[in-house]
Amino acid sequence: MHYQPITPVGRPVSAALMASQAEVRRPAPLPSIDKWEALRVLSVIARARYRLNDRDISVLQALLSFHRETELTGDDPAALIVFPSNAALCERLNAMPCSTMRRHLARLVEAGLLIRRDSPNGKRFSRSSAMGRVAYGFDLRPLVLRHPEHCALAEEARIRQDRIRHLREQVSLMRRDLAGLSEWGRSELPDLTDWDGFDDLARLTARDLRRKLDQETLESLRAALKTALDQARDLLEPPSESPELSTTDVQIEQHHQSSKKEITVSEQAEEKERPALPLRMITTVCSEFLSFSPHVPRHWHEFVAIAETLRPMLGIAPDAWFAAKNAMGVEQASVVLAAMMQRLSEIRAPGAYLRHLTAKAESGHFSAGPMVRALMNRSA
Repeated sequence: MHYQPITPVGRPVSAALMASQAEVRRPAPLPSIDKWEALRVLSVIARARYRLNDRDISVLQALLSFHRETELTGDDPAALIVFPSNAALCERLNAMPCSTMRRHLARLVEAGLLIRRDSPNGKRFSRSSAMGRVAYGFDLRPLVLRHPEHCALAEEARIRQDRIRHLREQVSLMRRDLAGLSEWGRSELPDLTDWDGFDDLARLTARDLRRKLDQETLESLRAALKTALDQARDLLEPPSESPELSTTDVQIEQHHQSSKKEITVSEQAEEKERPALPLRMITTVCSEFLSFSPHVPRHWHEFVAIAETLRPMLGIAPDAWFAAKNAMGVEQASVVLAAMMQRLSEIRAPGAYLRHLTAKAESGHFSAGPMVRALMNRSA
């Protein structure tokens, strides 16, 4: 017969708790960490790693507030034990019902983030004697010992979220590309039935982007949109045509950039106007920018992808790039980066220069058009 281990006062011991106790007993040096930083890092991974909710974390925050020091450290076993009464803990939790508080405490213990140090009578207290200080309550040592693991998991979560955010941005740009090409194609080649399918895909993608999507779903949408974009562009601009910029090319791009149909509210809040110049013209002028790409981009999302790759090479910090995209719009910020690459020998500090242009864009006094036209005049 299997017997589940119990504490001295009859509480069952979970597997996570037993693992935490074994971890605490290991003779390893105890690091020193900021308790609020440890809580912040844990909050990032709490739901995915431990299946803890916000109220569980709130109870842990209240427990940490009973530890007098900001740093969690010390070789004294009693130094990291907090021993508030149930009444004191509930009061600090804005009068949370005691039964609710005990339930959240149990979840933290089951997750192995706390260890109960029960006294013989189940009370929580601290006392000093000739043998040293003794404390009974909740041991915070597992939180300290697992902090490096939590930091690594939080960094993985940040990278994953950055990847998802970048994918959403790509899918949004590609959807807008497809909607614009579909509208123009229907007016130029109305006998083709392909435009209805492209338009449906753009509309369905706009609907999907209103929800929170995982990485796999976003990658699937990106693949479908890429296929559709290549097909639409081939119908309007067969690959066998001369690469010279034609009047039709300018009309397609100008009509494309002005098409804003079926854009969600959230996209409208983030979206800025596209450059008024056609993409083909920009890629012709910014030859240095294109030397880092295996092929000439045919769509705006491809142009933006090149800019994302080159941004670190120019020494532009992520926060400066984010601010530029937010102020100018993703496509226009990418055009600015391409223009900067073309004049790189004249720009001593690309990061500072981009911040200057961003400040002008935020005040409504900037457009990438003059930069591109200046490069065209110089080339001519």
